[in-house]
Amino acid sequence: MAEAHNSAPALPIRGERAGKLPLIGGRLCLDFANTANGRGTEHHTENLWDYAALLTWSRRAGAIDAAQAEALATAARRHPRAAETERRRAVELREAIHRCFAALAHRRKLDAGDLAAINETLAQALGHTRVTPVKSGFEWGWEDDEPMLDRMLWPIVRSAAELLTAGNLDRVKQCGGWDCGWLFLDLSKNNSRRWCEMEVCGSRAKARAYYARRRAAERTP
Repeated sequence: MAEAHNSAPALPIRGERAGKLPLIGGRLCLDFANTANGRGTEHHTENLWDYAALLTWSRRAGAIDAAQAEALATAARRHPRAAETERRRAVELREAIHRCFAALAHRRKLDAGDLAAINETLAQALGHTRVTPVKSGFEWGWEDDEPMLDRMLWPIVRSAAELLTAGNLDRVKQCGGWDCGWLFLDLSKNNSRRWCEMEVCGSRAKARAYYARRRAAERTP
């Protein structure tokens, strides 16, 4: 009898860099999409493994401030199951954002389900928007009367909506680095940026090309 093979996809590698990930996307939503890399490969790395990691990244990226992060951490300790539910929801939103902007980067049509997922979270987030006074006048703000475990998603999904409607989507690109897939907004003058970070993926690509040329030369009689 033929041996059965498990076709289930391998679990992603547990990343430990939530508080150190480079913020190279150019927009909050793209940086959020970049909290995982190597999707679809054996090197798929997930950095938002728990709610604490989600909070750490959100604080680093500016989606929430220190006081909000502390309040949310307290709420998560009181309601761990609800916190895990919101973490999973955050990852689902992140993947929808990543698929949408990766499609745009490659001039493909957006999946209607992914856009619907963004709109669903956006509708919830907009219910918490407020106009708040500041020294120079007024600005958009958020309702913060009590800690909401999905608080960090509000500015993230608004960032995605603003980028989708900004009209410069030809500047959205996806890094061509091996097992990377990160997204970024190309703000270079000639729209020529190729890598998330030249010193990382760009250097690796150059090194691989160099060794490929050497191997080809060695095989040549």
